[in-house]
Amino acid sequence: MSVISANAITKRFGDVLAVNGISLSVYDGEFMVLLGPSGCGKTTFLRIIAGLETASSGEIAIDGQIVNDRPPRARGIAMVFQSYGLYPHFTIRDNIAFPLKTQRVPKADIQSKVEWSAKLLGIDHLLDRRPRQLSGGERQRVALARALVRDPTVFLLDEPLSNLDAKLRASARNEIKLFQQEVGTTTIYVTHDQIEAMGMGDRIAVIDHGQVRQVGTPSAIYDDPADRFVATFVGSPPMNLVKWNGGHLGFRPENFLPRQMIQDGPVTEFSFRVDRAEYLGSERIVYGQLDGLEAPLEITAKLPPAHVPLEYIRPGEWHPFAVRNSQLCYFGEDGKRARRH
Repeated sequence: MSVISANAITKRFGDVLAVNGISLSVYDGEFMVLLGPSGCGKTTFLRIIAGLETASSGEIAIDGQIVNDRPPRARGIAMVFQSYGLYPHFTIRDNIAFPLKTQRVPKADIQSKVEWSAKLLGIDHLLDRRPRQLSGGERQRVALARALVRDPTVFLLDEPLSNLDAKLRASARNEIKLFQQEVGTTTIYVTHDQIEAMGMGDRIAVIDHGQVRQVGTPSAIYDDPADRFVATFVGSPPMNLVKWNGGHLGFRPENFLPRQMIQDGPVTEFSFRVDRAEYLGSERIVYGQLDGLEAPLEITAKLPPAHVPLEYIRPGEWHPFAVRNSQLCYFGEDGKRARRH
């Protein structure tokens, strides 16, 4: 297992600044998620760690050793891409064994490593099939097994689930996390999907325009966002923002409740008009407007249907809603979180 350190990494493609001074440490055995929108620089940063791109400036260290000048094969990393890159004419056994054969590993060792990794990932019964005979989730596990047999010190995964449907993504997330916990390999996982990030990461680095906006545990990122971008990018529905005293006041939809439902603590009250409501089984998502405030975004409430009277979700009606003051976030004119407001 390894510790990875990035110090002021910058990458330019001509006039385009893709990575803008990223400094980040990934701990031994940690599952770190790089989360951000498409084009934010997260994949470029991952490829710099892997040695597939050269940094314009800055240093990458693995276990305290600067690796900027080392080729990918000398960094002890294994990378799984969005496209699994399996050889269609090879069996699954040969696909998994391929990196070991190129390294001239003894045949007996190759066989034992392939069977071990395939069993760990639950595909040992598929070894004699070919990729076209497998589902998307099974092919994804083959790609992981092929990376695992190299016995890497670091796993780098670049959007490995984006080609799967929603049901397979959910099961694959669980499989990858359990697999990483079992083998204990330091892992960096790139995604634009906040559900993947929140459900899998020990910590999350939120990236936008080539910069790290915030690094923290999933709960810290969600409950204590460092700026407006993090607040609105993480969360579904996103955090509500209203203009307030020269900045923005933010509150999560699940904390925006009918006043009668909040029995404790000081609160900030609003008059809320319902425009429409969606019933989603375990919750109702209610969209509307606030009275007397300039609201740049549609205001959203996430309500438990079993405890909310129906009159509170009728379109066109105004009702008193509130947020506990302890659940409010204030962002200054520069978009950064203000600790006192």
